[in-house]
Amino acid sequence: MSGRFITFAQAINEALSQAMENDPKVITFGLGVGDPKEIFGTTSGLQEKFGAERVFDMPTAENAMTGVAIGASLQGYRPVMVHQRLDFFLLAMDQLVNGAAKWHFMFGGQKSASIVIRLVIGRGWGQGPTHSQSLHAWFAHIPGLKVVMPTTPADAKALLLGAIEDPNPVVFLEHRWLHNTTGEVLEAPVPAPLGKARVRRDGADVTIVSMGFMTVEALYAADYLADNGVYCEVIDLTSINPIDWPCLRDSVKKTGRLLVLDTGALTGSVAGEIVARLSEELWSSLRSAPARIAMPDIPEPTSFMLTKEFYPRAENIIEKIQQMSGVKQIKGTLNRETSYPHDVPGDWFTGPF
Repeated sequence: MSGRFITFAQAINEALSQAMENDPKVITFGLGVGDPKEIFGTTSGLQEKFGAERVFDMPTAENAMTGVAIGASLQGYRPVMVHQRLDFFLLAMDQLVNGAAKWHFMFGGQKSASIVIRLVIGRGWGQGPTHSQSLHAWFAHIPGLKVVMPTTPADAKALLLGAIEDPNPVVFLEHRWLHNTTGEVLEAPVPAPLGKARVRRDGADVTIVSMGFMTVEALYAADYLADNGVYCEVIDLTSINPIDWPCLRDSVKKTGRLLVLDTGALTGSVAGEIVARLSEELWSSLRSAPARIAMPDIPEPTSFMLTKEFYPRAENIIEKIQQMSGVKQIKGTLNRETSYPHDVPGDWFTGPF
């Protein structure tokens, strides 16, 4: 790698800047693109660099402006839209599902709606049931859409560049708790193909498949379990649709145990699809019943006290793997930063956006 460490938000910003430098048809617009916080800093300086004709805020008319993006893409532009919260974008589902996702198929492959829609997901700080939903399974259910959920700054940059180049409409999901995380990132604009999972940790005892912020919790748990002689292979999906099935199959054949972590509600989840398909295909390889950890099937609470036990964490992963692997006792202390409240990712997090 490069030896250069930047934040997830800076990686997004750099990807947008480099894509716009390389292709004058790339435009960026959406709610908050030019506001003082500039969407966690992800659009910082872009309007000054490329002008208000290519980087601009939009009215609070999500459905209409998504239609504008689709129309622009059909004329050769590469729009990157930002709706900030995923919840706001639900007003534009008709444009996405009946427009962008279907265009290539309905017109004989002559044109594609090559748009990227950046949506911020995740909980914290009293977000409540209408400001913190993680509906990636809903998007992944739509043929014609690609759905990306990066975890590391390196993937945030490379996958955003790949999404901008991809001819398909792409929903690009960013967990708000990841924007201030840091990691090693290449300075060069190297796009990554969509649909490739990342093996974040090798192991031979249990396969943990995770996505987005749940990968952070998975790695906490895997480090702790390794000290107790249980070695987990942690696979970060990065792409919710398409899913890298060969990577998952190879791991489960090796470990014989499968735990899938999901940032969404349990019923109808991506985790359920993974468990179902791998159980169908690899039944004889499984040494224990596969399991899922996801959100409860109720709206997400706003109350500080109610959220305390609502979201799955590393402790839940450890308990589940202890049951699956037959380990009778787990010793030691989970190495986790606890100097800030449970509903924020760190002291740096000072606002709902």
